[in-house]
Amino acid sequence: MKHILLVFIGGGLGSVLRYVISLQLNKTGISNLPLGTMLVNVVGSLLIGIFLGLALKNNTLNSNQALFLTAGFCGGFTTFSAFAFENQVLLKSGDYMTFAVYTIASITLAVLAVFLGLWMVKGA
Repeated sequence: MKHILLVFIGGGLGSVLRYVISLQLNKTGISNLPLGTMLVNVVGSLLIGIFLGLALKNNTLNSNQALFLTAGFCGGFTTFSAFAFENQVLLKSGDYMTFAVYTIASITLAVLAVFLGLWMVKGA
């Protein structure tokens, strides 16, 4: 039950922060590009890399902290379902160039951000 509560609280905090960031940045984006969602996904990927790196490095985080931060906070903060929906909207509207840029940039930057987060902790 404790683990469920940790994920629940972390996920709620991550979801609220994602909502606030996306609300602000998606309305001021470049063209139709959902910058808020992309930023949240990249930052969330960086954070999960950092958190997992800290958990692995000399047990800097205990298992409860790691669960709260990764499955909880990062799980609620990142927005794959929103990403998928926004891509569907771009495709349906015929905005294929924005779809391609958004999809490629989001996935590439998010994966690189995980590696960066792990590297940052490993070097510290």
